Amino acid sequence: MALLEIKNLKVEVEGKEVLHGVNLVINAGEVHAIMGKNGSGKTTLSNTIMGHPKYKVTQGDILLNGKSILEMQPDERARARLFLAFQYPVAIPGVTVAQFLRSSILSVRKGEIAPKDVRKLIKEEMTKLDIPESFMIRSLNEGFSGGEKKRLETLQMQLLKPSMTILDETDSGLDIDSLRRVSESVQALRANDRGILLITHYQRMLGYVKPDFVHVFIDGKIVKSGGADLALELEERGYEWLSEKTPDSASLN
Repeated sequence: MALLEIKNLKVEVEGKEVLHGVNLVINAGEVHAIMGKNGSGKTTLSNTIMGHPKYKVTQGDILLNGKSILEMQPDERARARLFLAFQYPVAIPGVTVAQFLRSSILSVRKGEIAPKDVRKLIKEEMTKLDIPESFMIRSLNEGFSGGEKKRLETLQMQLLKPSMTILDETDSGLDIDSLRRVSESVQALRANDRGILLITHYQRMLGYVKPDFVHVFIDGKIVKSGGADLALELEERGYEWLSEKTPDSASLN
């Protein structure tokens, strides 16, 4: 049984169809990468999987461990062990990182972690990721640099132990050192019982986290799939050579 299966998925945003029949199967233990230009529908796909109310599914289905999640609210999907690392993490003034992490752990991993052990768990993972304790008293993402926000999201991934992780352009805006740290954290998530979907423009993160499969998104659909070498070919040739094969494609803004 597939860990995540997307079947003929069509999605509208404000009455405009953005995804035009996406099919994708991710088995446990696999890392898949989706690559494409701005406006190709990649972020729409990630937000739809996570249940953002702005995105309306008009056809198809999304299955997690063989069960449809379309009727599940975003918090229910999170508790089902879906995790989305956002391209632009939102700041939440007044909610400290410590409060947010504690609430998330006790909600998603309810019954696995005793409340008295949460603080110790957070501290252990912070040490592994070289995240300073001063982060804990700051408001969530408020005043954080891009690299700090992404490192905080990798901390969340390590703490919540998702079965299916979706990373929406996590490499965006990262310097070389931050990219390496974040990539190492993603690589550490690889396991036989987990799946990872990396969404990116560029090949650079895939140099650290080698995907099992690469899919190219153009005009709201997958137009080509292949192995890790496909990412290198895209880096060399760009996306135009594939666009020429899909003359009906148009940029999605």
